[in-house]
Amino acid sequence: MKTIILIGLPGAGKSTIGVILAKTLGMNFIDTDIVMQERTGRLLQELIDDEGIDAFLAIEEDTALSLDADNTVIATGGSVVLSDRAMKHLKSKSIIIYLIISFEEMVRRLGNITTRGIVLFPGQSLSEMYDQRIPLYEEYADIRIGCSDGDFERILEAVVCEIRESMR
Repeated sequence: MKTIILIGLPGAGKSTIGVILAKTLGMNFIDTDIVMQERTGRLLQELIDDEGIDAFLAIEEDTALSLDADNTVIATGGSVVLSDRAMKHLKSKSIIIYLIISFEEMVRRLGNITTRGIVLFPGQSLSEMYDQRIPLYEEYADIRIGCSDGDFERILEAVVCEIRESMR
């Protein structure tokens, strides 16, 4: 089976859905945020605070470019779509699934954004970040699944159905 890449805003459920999806389909699972933390020995927020946003994005891009996994579900960081190189690499051998949530749902799920390792450029509001990224998620997505309701069973069923349909 092709590799499945999950993209979407912070709080969309990429990691949570990714683990369950991998178990359901008998695939491996990689969370790029965890890979970044393992490689650097630091939490995502520490990387942003200590190295800055540009360095964080470079590490995220390098992490995505280093992935060459088959039969794997990969949950990406929400900002990976800011790298065209990373997204073209991921898309080259994968199905890209965009997990869609509304702005209001993102805010509700995120809670304290100062500890989550979320890339916000200087002076950028959450609303501006949302508006910046939505067109990028749309551009790279092969499949789009609404996730604002938080119904993981329905979301999982929809993802599996769409994957099987796309492989016909």
